[in-house]
Amino acid sequence: MIDYGSFRLSLARLQEQYANYRQLDPSLPEVTQDAVAESVIRRFKMCYDRMWKTLKRYLVEELGVADAPNSPKPIFRLAFENYLLVSPVERWLTYAEHRVGTSHDYSLLKADDCLAATGDFIADAAALYETMTGARWD
Repeated sequence: MIDYGSFRLSLARLQEQYANYRQLDPSLPEVTQDAVAESVIRRFKMCYDRMWKTLKRYLVEELGVADAPNSPKPIFRLAFENYLLVSPVERWLTYAEHRVGTSHDYSLLKADDCLAATGDFIADAAALYETMTGARWD
């Protein structure tokens, strides 16, 4: 039996912090604004990692995919081939690029790109959660 709790919690925390980020008062000190943005990116990375690993388990345990790779991009391709993703696989591959990019971004440009994609990621991850669990995302 697959435990979806870690994925669910990480997605809920990302959704909460992203809402905080979107409603942030621009008159707050820049250091505060940066801290909230960095928190969103950190939560994105945590959620992304938990999501693809849960997706891999789903492919293996629920769909019987043998020899599932241990890397997110091929997992997303398999998920797309098995009709688990509501958006094009290219979008999921972009999320993978954001995940890698934010770990090695010293110019902050990739962080900004990741923040811009976070809303779509949350919606796609919630849809994937619903597909895998059969439960409604609140």
